[in-house]
Amino acid sequence: MIVHSLKAVSAPSDIPQQWHDIDWCRVQRNVRAMQLRIAKACREGQWRRVKALQRMLTRSRTARYLAVRRVTENQGKRTAGVDRVLWDTPDAKWKAANGLKRHGYKPRPLRRVFIPKSNGTERPLGIPTMTDRAMQALYLLALAPIAETTGDPNSYGFRIERSTADAMGQLFVCLSKKVSAQWVLEADIKGCFDHINHDWLIANIPTDKAILRKWLKAGVIHKGQLQATNAGTPQGGIISPTLANMVLDGLETQLKQHLGVTRAKKLKINVVRYADDFVITGSSKEVLVNEVKPWVEQFLAVRGLQLSLEKTHVVHIDEGFDFLGWNFRKYGGKLLIKPSKKNVRTFYRKVKEVISANKAVKQENLIRLLNPVLRGWALYHQPVVAKKAYSRMDYQIFKALWHWAKRRHPNKSLDWIRKKYFKHIEGRSWVFRTTLLIEAEVKEEIRLYTLEATPIERHRKISGEYNPFDPVMEEMGEKLRMSRMLGKLKYRRQVSSLFQSQKGLCLLCKNPITRETGWHDHHIIYRSQGGGDSLSNRVLLHPICHQQLHARGLTVNKPAPNYGG
Repeated sequence: MIVHSLKAVSAPSDIPQQWHDIDWCRVQRNVRAMQLRIAKACREGQWRRVKALQRMLTRSRTARYLAVRRVTENQGKRTAGVDRVLWDTPDAKWKAANGLKRHGYKPRPLRRVFIPKSNGTERPLGIPTMTDRAMQALYLLALAPIAETTGDPNSYGFRIERSTADAMGQLFVCLSKKVSAQWVLEADIKGCFDHINHDWLIANIPTDKAILRKWLKAGVIHKGQLQATNAGTPQGGIISPTLANMVLDGLETQLKQHLGVTRAKKLKINVVRYADDFVITGSSKEVLVNEVKPWVEQFLAVRGLQLSLEKTHVVHIDEGFDFLGWNFRKYGGKLLIKPSKKNVRTFYRKVKEVISANKAVKQENLIRLLNPVLRGWALYHQPVVAKKAYSRMDYQIFKALWHWAKRRHPNKSLDWIRKKYFKHIEGRSWVFRTTLLIEAEVKEEIRLYTLEATPIERHRKISGEYNPFDPVMEEMGEKLRMSRMLGKLKYRRQVSSLFQSQKGLCLLCKNPITRETGWHDHHIIYRSQGGGDSLSNRVLLHPICHQQLHARGLTVNKPAPNYGG
């Protein structure tokens, strides 16, 4: 009898054996290095090299880890697809990351859900399974460098470090001067996500054609019935916004080529787009109606799209137009950008719904529900002329809260109700406020966020030429990310102080903390072991790094203070 001796072979030390063993610093570095190479090859027009690099990235272990991390940390992590499967444990994430393979992959149909729109109708969403979301995130890692490199300069929707405020800033540049364009084509695409031509997508999107075709033809399950998807890219998929952006890329550059760059400049043609919403400026109504609009219709028709006749208009800047929740209009030759009436009405309706749905809750709980809603709306309109809108909205909300308070105490006097719910603070009367007793003689004041107290601050617009995958622009991107994060955190002073002291980096993996990654507030000495809440005992970490720190018993230290010179 022959005896075979088996010797256990230990895995290389740099290959993780479980989810919490993953070195996220190395993962981010490896994926980004490959993305930079893809973007460089794209700029140089080396499309065979682009394809080879994309194949390498989508088959790499580090990219699979990052794809699974994205879909298990975003807002949809608790929303399951048709298989009702969620990856909510480290073991499930580890198994999923190792199971992401192109060979044999077949996407499941999307789960159809509907969300209400501001006009009373419903918007259909298609929810993929976790596996399909992770595969989309994986292939998006390889597609994003191309989308950012080839995208129109003034396209601002669903792109890295770009926002609605940037689109607003660009429109201000195009319309604010005395010699600026006076006419605007306000365009709306009819059901953009639902009607994109599949053949055009497969022929023109530089990604794995077989995988893309499977996603587009996966079908939708609604009320237990499987429905075919013959057109469109479903809203709800991770890669869908990028695909829709790439479908509309060329609207700006090709239009100017069609008119001639010199003539387009003379006619004051400017295109500003946010996802599928866009406006085009021009020096005369005739140019926009007779030349620009027909060309746009032809551009869209090739892609299976068409303009909505009801929502597409050519208007004079003195009449004004709405775009992204703002109204743009010139008053006596001066451009003013204000919150649009429709946006104000929608917001007030939302606030009223919160108040009406919480008639019996404690005052402090109602304040906690309202404050994030109020602060979010106020910060969105912070870069524009919004003081009057803030003041009016504060008054409307006061009336709703006064009605809420009176309803709770029908047998009490109005003076008693006022003293119970409203206080006089810092020269302001009728402040909706309460005081909680946390411990013996320790009180916490909770007050409603005041919209009118929000300072108006001009937004610093990103350059239209910015490409996050161009190493030359790395420093610009870092400064922009830091300044915008600090702007968002200014009302959270302690978090802002920690963010600045750490130079915007997670202290475990040394990668940037952004709005997309999120953060956790970690106590170096746990509170259960006597650690306090002072800033000297706290650091900011990525959520995944925080979990890894606890799972592996790791430690982090505060950065040494920099006293300069």
